[in-house]
Amino acid sequence: MTSNQQTVERYMDGFRRSDRARILDCVTDDVEWEIPGAFRVRGREAFAGHIVDPGFEERPEITVARFVVEGNVVVAEGRVRTARVDGTVLHLAFCDVFELRGGRIARLTSYLVPLNAQA
Repeated sequence: MTSNQQTVERYMDGFRRSDRARILDCVTDDVEWEIPGAFRVRGREAFAGHIVDPGFEERPEITVARFVVEGNVVVAEGRVRTARVDGTVLHLAFCDVFELRGGRIARLTSYLVPLNAQA
């Protein structure tokens, strides 16, 4: 396992625990995060504002099916199950493309696809 993949694993674990300090330790000060069609933010403070978006509970269930690593890019593919504050549950397939600089995440593009509960 590469050091870049280890950083992404720590980041994912931080999201599973909703551990903001752990997550933010994995990103650069000028980090960019985009979910196409949803939002695009730049900087650690803006990034922190989306760790748990309004309307969602903490501690999503994240399962990574595979990682693909090439140089400073790590791609993670998997599924997320996350609860909303209204009691509904959202099931998503994801593909996250991480670009790292100096051992930290400098750019993240998250592609998300809603699934039905049986998928």
